[in-house]
Amino acid sequence: MFNIKVLQRNKTVKYGVPMLLLVVGGSFGLREFTQIRYDSQKIRKKLDPSLEARVNVERQPVILEEEYEKIRELNLEEWKNIRGPRPWEDSREYQEQQRSKQSKKD
Repeated sequence: MFNIKVLQRNKTVKYGVPMLLLVVGGSFGLREFTQIRYDSQKIRKKLDPSLEARVNVERQPVILEEEYEKIRELNLEEWKNIRGPRPWEDSREYQEQQRSKQSKKD
C-alpha cells in the first residue's frame, strides 16, 4: 500500500516528524537538566548543622527588635557626618586637612 520511497519523498515525513521529535524530546531533556540544576542548588543551600543551630528562624524578629533597641539608645544628636576622600584625592592629605579643621574647631 505505502511504498518506502513515497514516504521518503513526503515533506511532512522528511522534515515535520524529525522537527516534532526534536521539540518534544528537547522539552523532556531540558526538564531533566533543569531538575539536576535545582537539586544541586538545594544541596548547596543546606547549612552546617552547627551554623543551623545558631540561626533560629523563629527568633529572627526578636533579634531585629533587640537591634532596634540598641540603636535607639545611641545618642544620634551629636553624630557628625565626615566626608571621605574622593578617588582622585590623596587620602593622607585629606585626612590631615580634616584633622587640622577639627583641631581648629575644638
